[in-house]
Amino acid sequence: MSEGRVLLVDDEPNITAGLTRTLGLEPWDIFTANSARDGLKVLAENEIDVVISDEQMPEMSGSMFLTEVRKLYPQTIRMILTGQAGLDTAIRAINGGEVYRYFTKPCNGDELAAAIRQGLQHKKLAEKSRKLLQEYQKQSSVLDQLEENDPGITQLEIDEDGAIFVETMAIELDELLKEFE
Repeated sequence: MSEGRVLLVDDEPNITAGLTRTLGLEPWDIFTANSARDGLKVLAENEIDVVISDEQMPEMSGSMFLTEVRKLYPQTIRMILTGQAGLDTAIRAINGGEVYRYFTKPCNGDELAAAIRQGLQHKKLAEKSRKLLQEYQKQSSVLDQLEENDPGITQLEIDEDGAIFVETMAIELDELLKEFE
């Protein structure tokens, strides 16, 4: 069973083939593309968790490609791999593509695999965080409605031992629940 989907983008097929072999034992589905344009097609057709792109590619640089990926697929983790490490490249990748990791060629396969694992974990945690925030907002809305309908209903009275006092209310609980359904 796949634990994630990884897209490798490099204009040199031997690089994507080598990376695919290096990552082949990992529990991920590996996709490859040999241009930024092909990478965007793969992204449009598949839910990709992590994209690793070369920087030096014809037509579109890796940092420009990852900037586009960020705009279209903001939850996708983005990493860059370059043989031409330079400050300008790093700045473009970080500022435009908001890359998660920056690697230089040749890169250590174990380090790359570890970064992908961390990226996948980061994505899962961010997704859980978004879901928890949505749930909180939903619950907060219900509490606001309750308070609007019956002012003071959401206020708790607690004694010195931490026990909560609940006053008997004129509205039946069943009636209240029916109102919100």
